[in-house]
Amino acid sequence: MTDHPSGAITDVRGIRVGHHTDRRRPTGCSVVLAQGAEGRGAVGGVDVRGAAPGTRETDLLNPANLVGEVHAVLLSGGSAWGLDAAAGVMRWLEEQGRGLAVGDQPGQCVPIVPAAVLFDLHVGDARIRPDAQAGHTACQVASDEPPAQGNVGAGTGATVGKLFGMAHAMKGGIGTASVRVGGVTVGALIAVNALGDVVDPDSGLPIAGARTPDGSALRNSVRAALAGEAPLAILAGSNTTIGVVATDAPLTKARAQRLAGAGHDGLARAIRPVHTLSDGDTLFALATGHAPALDFNVLCAMASEAVARACVQAVRAAQGLNLASLHLPAAADLGPGRHT
Repeated sequence: MTDHPSGAITDVRGIRVGHHTDRRRPTGCSVVLAQGAEGRGAVGGVDVRGAAPGTRETDLLNPANLVGEVHAVLLSGGSAWGLDAAAGVMRWLEEQGRGLAVGDQPGQCVPIVPAAVLFDLHVGDARIRPDAQAGHTACQVASDEPPAQGNVGAGTGATVGKLFGMAHAMKGGIGTASVRVGGVTVGALIAVNALGDVVDPDSGLPIAGARTPDGSALRNSVRAALAGEAPLAILAGSNTTIGVVATDAPLTKARAQRLAGAGHDGLARAIRPVHTLSDGDTLFALATGHAPALDFNVLCAMASEAVARACVQAVRAAQGLNLASLHLPAAADLGPGRHT
């Protein structure tokens, strides 16, 4: 789907998004390309809250460390295998002459590409996963148009509501949203593959997640667990929500890290339970610096709101999936009000 009632991360100046979708399994990856002021990369930050992350170049984003700019962020399916797609993003950036300048030769550079992966190997043939060519292709098709949502890119094999087993789960996806205050925009791109349910941030009612034993309604995972229903044993790291929060306001590395943390407030509003032992929830932040400064507390509120809206968009845009041994309905398949 390409409907964007809540805006898109590409509303942020200097941000482009590209998806690569592999329908054979299904799986895929998504790339966020960042062009900062004066042709440089963007200031980057990261906040990892889940207990089972799969990431690359996150230590580099620590405010105490040297490198100050990021040229792209990769979000990928395929679990740890999907980190291979970042090499393709680096190759594409090098072809464009974009990266951290090293040496004294023209065009000699090292692109900085942090990445995070989600676990979708239980959806179809696990031997098919994003590789370097997938990352390169995602860059080739990237644009500043609102990106597709739902069963595309890193959200292609995403699922939600697995606390009581995959047999009761539903289809997740990737979603985007943006919030604008004055001349400043904060946007989010979130691939939702959570152990928990996705809920309406205002009402708290589930939109997609664990279903009742007959599969006809939403179970409300937290309520069911608190009532004594026993969760099934879950493979650690077999879930994970990953994403990017971007703004065109200028930020330091320390404040970019704080903005990523504020984005997790949005995850907590839209996913229940969140940041579990079986999730590797990771959010990156990018600041392109194309807009004037804005009060940082306001920016953080905008980040939380954009992330929460993007999570909702991810499952509302998703389409149901039927494989040989797995049925994953989407939120639209159950219809409104189908919760216990």
